[in-house]
Amino acid sequence: MIKEFRKHRMLFLMMVPSVVYFFLLCYLPMAGTVLAFKSYRFDKGIFGSPWAGLDNFEFFFRSGKALLVTSNTVLYNAAFIVSGLVLQLAVAIVIAEMGGNFVRKAVQSTLLFPFFLSWVVVGAIVYNLFNYDYGYLNVLLKAMGLPPQDFYSSPGWWKYILLFFNNWKYVGYNSLVYLAAIIGIDRSLYEAAAIDGANVFQRIRRITLPLIVPTTVIMVLLSVGSIFRGNFDLFYQLVGTNGLLYDATDVIDTFVFRSLLGSQDIGMSAATGLYQSVVCFVIILVTNAVVRKVQPDYSLF
Repeated sequence: MIKEFRKHRMLFLMMVPSVVYFFLLCYLPMAGTVLAFKSYRFDKGIFGSPWAGLDNFEFFFRSGKALLVTSNTVLYNAAFIVSGLVLQLAVAIVIAEMGGNFVRKAVQSTLLFPFFLSWVVVGAIVYNLFNYDYGYLNVLLKAMGLPPQDFYSSPGWWKYILLFFNNWKYVGYNSLVYLAAIIGIDRSLYEAAAIDGANVFQRIRRITLPLIVPTTVIMVLLSVGSIFRGNFDLFYQLVGTNGLLYDATDVIDTFVFRSLLGSQDIGMSAATGLYQSVVCFVIILVTNAVVRKVQPDYSLF
């Protein structure tokens, strides 16, 4: 270890900020998971509060909403993963096949821009699009002689709205990983295929897609690892506290947040967070084991 440190001391020093970051914000707070089994009292702190056993878990599972918010979380994340994968691959391939550098950079920058917008701004955009009285979409419908749609009272629309804006925000950023993988492919393979008469679609099918499978599998595994965690900012900023939409849009994170605001029960929120983490950990272990059995080179570990 000492020999390696001396040989690569600059690389080890470059790792220090990341190691400190993850230790302070990810590993050190793990001690707080004990709150899931305690009845928290502010005057006694985390470790001085009395034990509550599994009472905090019972609150979540007996609330009547556990199955609903869990299924919503899983189904939304599954839709995000599948649709995101398809769109990210498509965007990366299209950008890689573009001829001019200026056009390529312009398209890439345009697609990347939404990622830097906060969900608060996106929530404002959504509200101004779908508001019943003066939303842009309803103004357009009225101008066309069509009746306006009350989107904020119609839960059926929101599965598509949330799916669209989640992809709109993240497709440009996440496609960079696939674009980097495509750029790293040996160009002589494409040249040889072109000489043999392969068109652009055949080159994509026979060269690009097979050679980025390892990157695709790793990205899917990382996404599956958080399938029980809803994107709180997405759901809370776009839906807000509209009770009419809860059944269609409520995920574990938003349900726990509102419960915490109402009951101030920190132990219950800690128990739900632990439940999410354990289930996500089990899912990624199972998924990785399946991938390792099918193709060991593509697994995470």
